[in-house]
Amino acid sequence: MKVIVCGAGQVGSNIARYLAGENADVTVIDRSPELIRKISDSLDVQGLVGFASHPDVLQQAGAEDADMLVAVTYSDEVNMVACQICHSVFEVPTKIARVRNQSYLDPAWSDLFSRDNMPIDHIISPEIEVARAISRRLQIPGAFDVIPLADGKVSLIGVHCTEDTPILNAPLRQLTGMFPDLHILIVGIQRDGRGIVPQGDERLYAGDDVYFVAETAHLARAMAAFGHEERQARRVIIVGGGNIGQNLAKRVEERNPHVALKVIEMDKTRAQQVAENLDRAVVIHGSALDTEILEEANVGAAEALVAVSNDDEVNILGSLLAKRYGCERAVTLVNKSSYGGMVGSLGIDTVVSPRAITISSILQYVRRGRIRAVHSVSEGFGELIEAEALETSAVVGVPIRDARLPDGVLIGAIVRGQRVILPRGDTTIRAGDRVIIFAASTAVKKVERLFSVKLEFF
Repeated sequence: MKVIVCGAGQVGSNIARYLAGENADVTVIDRSPELIRKISDSLDVQGLVGFASHPDVLQQAGAEDADMLVAVTYSDEVNMVACQICHSVFEVPTKIARVRNQSYLDPAWSDLFSRDNMPIDHIISPEIEVARAISRRLQIPGAFDVIPLADGKVSLIGVHCTEDTPILNAPLRQLTGMFPDLHILIVGIQRDGRGIVPQGDERLYAGDDVYFVAETAHLARAMAAFGHEERQARRVIIVGGGNIGQNLAKRVEERNPHVALKVIEMDKTRAQQVAENLDRAVVIHGSALDTEILEEANVGAAEALVAVSNDDEVNILGSLLAKRYGCERAVTLVNKSSYGGMVGSLGIDTVVSPRAITISSILQYVRRGRIRAVHSVSEGFGELIEAEALETSAVVGVPIRDARLPDGVLIGAIVRGQRVILPRGDTTIRAGDRVIIFAASTAVKKVERLFSVKLEFF
């Protein structure tokens, strides 16, 4: 696959790193010679200095035979024009653009990006995607990750194990007997910085981060098995009134009218804009690091503080201050990968990475076969893949125990019509089933081949 990535900033470089790791032929375009030099030195990609929206630069990057364009420069307009040129001049099949300005994304202009106007196949809006991800985490207290699958019938949940987790130290294969009402399948464990795709004799220990798949209707029971029976937050404070904070506040107002919401924003002009755009939220102008502002927001009575400013340090320190003052839970946005592993040990409950969310949003356009959705799990650990089983697939028609799944692959759930099946060794996948699969990063390509259309099918 030949891919052109426009923009060598944080998002573009991480997308390029991911694609290069997939052995794609990647060319990165950016105006900055320094960024291009940095990315060319660190990754197996081609670097090109130039304006990503100029036809001659795109031609030099190989747009004439490219399979995909991913435009993630800092300029929405450059991203959109690059997609337009790649469609009109070079006939690139798949075009993806990051669009951050919320005016372009207003439903009133939903026809703007149609094939007859400005043909963009997939719009990446990290701000909207991050707001959605945080909203899901607020709805499932105790979860640090929540990914809906199969039209919401199934969910992947990430939880921390503590000394109080009831299911510690027991072999996973015994959980069904010990907890007959526990309809979950544990698909991944993060322990001491390494990822484990568990077998039946694996045990859970305090400090583990566990990923499990469950039927969404049974989530409350599943969370209780991990010792989490907290109620949803009714008093929430959002730090940062940027696009992410405002999108999150709007979602909370629309979907959770019972929630008392406050927003802390440092910039006075922006605070006034946010106050005008929200219906019920109280907007406070000030710094989340100012103890008087935190007291004004009554942070000690809040069940959740969500720190989503554009400053990682403010997010981290503001979250720690809020916890110190009595806030029950902190959800913290962290952009810098160097901070990610450290933040959890400080006492912050949930860390959100825009980079991981953005990568997840484009993966299904990279994957081959009958892949419906893909989500990156814990950056580099693996992927959660939702695929449609075809008659020609090697996994169809045989018990799962005999399907010879690659190492590092677990089938987490099967959705057959309206029915959710948590698989056992004797479960058989049928053609047309939607299959939820967890695959370690080393096994992803093998999963693609399992769900590809074989040539003889035609």
